[in-house]
Amino acid sequence: MKTHRLARVAEVIREVASETILFELRDPRIEGVTVTRAEVSADLQHAKVYVSIMGTAKEQDLSMHGLRHAAGYIQSKLAKRLQTRFTPTVRFVLDQGVKNSIEISRLINEALAQTASPAEAASADGAAEEESPDS
Repeated sequence: MKTHRLARVAEVIREVASETILFELRDPRIEGVTVTRAEVSADLQHAKVYVSIMGTAKEQDLSMHGLRHAAGYIQSKLAKRLQTRFTPTVRFVLDQGVKNSIEISRLINEALAQTASPAEAASADGAAEEESPDS
């Protein structure tokens, strides 16, 4: 199957899943969920919906359980929107990309702060030495 068609179907799946989670699901377990992307198999039988969930590991597990429970409802919404012979089976996958990018950003800022501290200390010492002889 052509890759641009798979990309279009994946985008529709992402949109439908995102809208359904955001506006239609009333499950209190599902909070702080963001749909990041979707992948579809070449035969359009299976779809992986990647979600990012903010919160602790326990809250993430609880939200994933709620999403797995609501997968059939989301799949029925998808069937109404897609004009394909088969409706893909929806499976949710926790996307660690956002969490990893935040951690990398924190590490970079920490490393920059460590390298900047000795340089600032050296320049401050140099300025203090220049003022000392005048006294």
